[in-house]
Amino acid sequence: MKNPPPPATLSTAGLANLGPLAQLKAGRLPERVLRLLAGLWIYGLAIALMVEGAVGAAPWDVFHLGVSLHLPVSFGTVMVLAAVAVLLAWIPLRQMPGLGTIANTLLLGPFADIEMAWLPTPAGLPMQWAYLAMGVVLCAIATALYVGAQLGPGPRDGLMTGLARRTGWSLRTVRTGIEVTVLVVGVLLGGPLGLGTLLFAFGVGPLTQFFLRWLVVPLEAPPRGAVPDCEARGGE
Repeated sequence: MKNPPPPATLSTAGLANLGPLAQLKAGRLPERVLRLLAGLWIYGLAIALMVEGAVGAAPWDVFHLGVSLHLPVSFGTVMVLAAVAVLLAWIPLRQMPGLGTIANTLLLGPFADIEMAWLPTPAGLPMQWAYLAMGVVLCAIATALYVGAQLGPGPRDGLMTGLARRTGWSLRTVRTGIEVTVLVVGVLLGGPLGLGTLLFAFGVGPLTQFFLRWLVVPLEAPPRGAVPDCEARGGE
């Protein structure tokens, strides 16, 4: 008699692909909410470091900074407005937001604003690059924390996975297309493009994958019938 196949509820990173209600019923909820909030706070710090470093921001933040030059609102407010717009794009994609999705939408921008307000401006190019390097590493840790809490993807990640499912294209192709688009629009609006943007693009994915090994919260009883997550993801 053959052994039964392993459950198809988890990916190799330990991530389950669950619906919003299943996420809340999967156990260890207080710990997971705390990790989610900590991850978003650290992510806000990572964004502040990269923006203040001024040697190139993440593609989405180039877009946010470009838009903020043309609106009488803060950088963080632009982040919230952009996240809400992205969530509206989930409707035709039939994506369902989770608690983590809502928290990411509403909290990440204000956290970034707060941390940019108290973070000192770096003096000199070496310190600017130190800010960028710290920002990239903290971004990976933060992403692993809030993704590892397994309470739903961020708005931009959900857009990526929804488009991939609807079009049949790979996640890598869809993500590249989205980030190139927002980067080009952001630069045309006056957002800062620099070598740091390339460092972020090539560095944050592998670092996030590394930290996910240690920061995913194992779920106590994954519901039957869940399908594996396509890929451990990073990003806003």
